[in-house]
Amino acid sequence: MPTEEELALNLQRGDFGALSILVEKHHSPLLGFLYRMTGGDRTLAEDLVQESFLRVIRSIAHYQYPRPFKPWLYAIATNIVRDHYKRADSRHTVDMPDDAEQMTPEHSDLPEDALLNHDEEHRVAAAISDLPDHQREAVILRYYQELSLGEIADALNIPVGTVKSRLSLGLRRLKTLLEKELS
Repeated sequence: MPTEEELALNLQRGDFGALSILVEKHHSPLLGFLYRMTGGDRTLAEDLVQESFLRVIRSIAHYQYPRPFKPWLYAIATNIVRDHYKRADSRHTVDMPDDAEQMTPEHSDLPEDALLNHDEEHRVAAAISDLPDHQREAVILRYYQELSLGEIADALNIPVGTVKSRLSLGLRRLKTLLEKELS
């Protein structure tokens, strides 16, 4: 099986079968990332995933093998969501949609545990939505998408030290927001 980077190189050479494999592998995680970045707007997140893959196709000529593909994809997606919220007709909302429960996994077979987990996930998601954009991006990429510090730095085009700072400040603010909600 070729690496993601080799698949990107194959796509650059016109092999759209490589795109299919990349989409299959990254669609769900990218949807989760964009879902969190849009404050739980699943429809918008799905639109932004499609736009991300369209931009991959349009930008593939600029991909430089052997650059890691995953951070490159997340850089594209991050820029798309930023651009979306820069437009005058868009505004960032924090409300969680009714279908949010479909995006969160069940952690227990007990209904009480599922309700508690569901409530906790909503509280955390709402608190993450209240973070400044630059901290929210770093937190989601690290703890939900499980990118390394270097991959986050590559995706956001910032130094690793800045990633660490944004994570530290974001987690501190997240803790404050969650504690404030409980009191």
